[in-house]
Amino acid sequence: MRKLRVGLDTDNQGALLATLRIKPVLVERILAAQSQDPLICTLRVEVANGDRTNCSVRNDGALMIGNRFYVPNDESLKREILEEAHETVFAMHLGSTKMYHTLREHYWWPFMKKEIAEYVRRCLICQQVKAERQKPSGLLQPLPILEWEWERITMNFVFKLPRTQSKHDGVWVIVDRLTKSAHFLPVRANYSLNKLAKIFIDEIVRLHGVLVSIVSNRVPRFASRFWTKLNEAFGTQLQFSTAFHPQTDGQSERTIQTLEDMLRACALQFRDDWDEKLPLMEFAYNNSYQVSIGMSPFDALYGKQCRTPFYWDEDRQKSYADNRRKDLQFEVGDWVVLKLSPWKGVVRFGKRGKLSPRYIGPYEIIERVGPVAYRLALPADLARLHDVFHISMLRKYISDPSHVQEEQPVELEDDFTYVEQPVQILDWKTQVLQSREIPLVKVLWRSHTVEEATWEPEDQMREQYLHLFE
Repeated sequence: MRKLRVGLDTDNQGALLATLRIKPVLVERILAAQSQDPLICTLRVEVANGDRTNCSVRNDGALMIGNRFYVPNDESLKREILEEAHETVFAMHLGSTKMYHTLREHYWWPFMKKEIAEYVRRCLICQQVKAERQKPSGLLQPLPILEWEWERITMNFVFKLPRTQSKHDGVWVIVDRLTKSAHFLPVRANYSLNKLAKIFIDEIVRLHGVLVSIVSNRVPRFASRFWTKLNEAFGTQLQFSTAFHPQTDGQSERTIQTLEDMLRACALQFRDDWDEKLPLMEFAYNNSYQVSIGMSPFDALYGKQCRTPFYWDEDRQKSYADNRRKDLQFEVGDWVVLKLSPWKGVVRFGKRGKLSPRYIGPYEIIERVGPVAYRLALPADLARLHDVFHISMLRKYISDPSHVQEEQPVELEDDFTYVEQPVQILDWKTQVLQSREIPLVKVLWRSHTVEEATWEPEDQMREQYLHLFE
C-alpha cells in the first residue's frame, strides 16, 4: 500500500477510507536525469552560492528556470516529451508553434524551439497529411462586429468520409464567430432536415441558447423553406454567402481544413473509426491557440485553458501566409514524396478513400530535367509510369530513423490516378423498407481488407461488374 501511495484513514463512524494520489512519472524521470547531468549539478552549486539568479532549486531538488523544469540533455527523455505533446489523442499533430507554446509553460532546455520544429518537420504523418497554405486572392468583406459569444455562428458540412460502424459519413462543423470555438457533430448524408434540426437544438441551442444569425454556404440544406421557417421561429436571420469560395464563411472553411488534417492523422495513426475520436478532435481544436483572438477558444469562452495531462496553457498561432510563390529547387540525390490524385472514377472508402495520404514515397531524384521537372527512381511496381514529374507534384522528404515505409496502398493508373475496383462478392442480403425491398451484396474492394468490405445495391453492381456474378 505504501508503494502505491495509498493513504488510509477512518471517519467518525469507524469506516475505513482510502485515498489515492496520482503523480506523473515524467517529473520523477526528469529529477533522476537532472541528478546525473554534470551541467545541471554545476548550476545547482551556482544557485546555492548565489552566483545565478535566473535559476532556482525546489524542495524536491528539481532545477527550475522560472517556474519551468530544466530538462537535461537526455535524447530519450526529450523525445518522450515531444511524442506526448504531438502524437497523442490530446494533440492530434497540430504543429510546431502550438507544441512550443504548449511545452514552454512547464519545460525548458537549450534550443528547445528549434528541436520542436525539427521534430515536427520529421513527423511522417504530418508530411503526409498537412497541406501547404497559400495566401488567398481578393480582399475580405468583413461581417458586422460581434458583441457576445455564440450569438452569431458559421456552419458547414464535410461529407464523403469513410462510413463508420455507426453509419456516420459526414461531420457538421459549427463555429462561433466571436470565440472561434467549434462543435464537430457526426452526421449522415441521408439525414432529413427534421433530424438535423433536432441535432441542432440538442447540441447547440441546449448549450448556447437561440442564435441571432447563421452564416452558411448557399446549399439546399440551408436554403430550404423548412430550414428558413425553423430559424425564423427562433428569431434567426440566415445570411448566405455570395461566391463559390465564400469569404463570409471563411471561418468554417478554415476550420474544416484543420479538421480534415486531424481526420487523416487519426486514420493513419490510430486506425479506429474517426467518429470515436471526433470528441477529442473537437477538444484539441478548441484548446489550441487562435491568432485572430490571441488565445484559445476555450480561454475566450471560459476564461481559462482546459486541463490536459500536460497542464497545457496558451499557444500562439503559426503564420501560414506567403508573400509570393516560392522558388523551390531540388538537387540530384535528394529524396522527395510524390503527390497523389485519387479522384478518378468511382472511389470506394474503407479506412482510406478521402482520408488517403496525399503523398507516397519517398523516392530519390536521379536527374533534373529542365528548370521545374525532375526524374525519380521509381520502384518496379510503378515502372509503367512516366518517371519525370513537375516540381508542383513533389515535396521534400524529411528522413528519420523511426520511419517504417509501408507497401503502397493503391495501384496507380498511367495518369497517376487510381480507381477502386471490386474483387469478390462476399455475401447477399435484402434491405426491407416500408414500401419495397432492395437486394444488396457485400463487396470486397482491391487494396482493402475483408473488414472494410461494403454493402452495395446488387443491380448497380451487376450493371457495372457483371463478371463478379458469373
